[in-house]
Amino acid sequence: MNDVSTQPEHNVTTAPMSIATDYNAYVIQALSRMTRSSGNIDQQVLRRCLGLSSSYLLTDATMNPNAGLTTWCSGFSRIVDVLSALHSRNELELQTISEASKACSECWGVAGGWRELEQARDRVKEIATRLKGLLDENGRTYRGERIYIP
Repeated sequence: MNDVSTQPEHNVTTAPMSIATDYNAYVIQALSRMTRSSGNIDQQVLRRCLGLSSSYLLTDATMNPNAGLTTWCSGFSRIVDVLSALHSRNELELQTISEASKACSECWGVAGGWRELEQARDRVKEIATRLKGLLDENGRTYRGERIYIP
């Protein structure tokens, strides 16, 4: 049996803090990795980043209450910048814009489900408005094809 007196004391004030997540850093790393290796934008990687946006919203904002919402918004905005560039070059895939719409919907739900994330709804709305600007006039299709609309 272990002698309790030989066990180190746990002092809550000196316990290491969890490392906060950072969606912006994750997005920058993903974008730099893909462009460094091929020089191209891999839309499958973009879709993966978009699919993680709601999880990062929750972890960024709760693990880093001072700057988490800002890092999350910067990351999502960066992806929308890339989507806008792809759209301008006629390279944006239907599946990617649809995943972006789905990500906005999921982030809206996460922001509404947590009182601490109420401010995030304004940020999600701003991002969704930018994405909607890429859609056809009806706001439900992209280049004549239906996208995910909640």
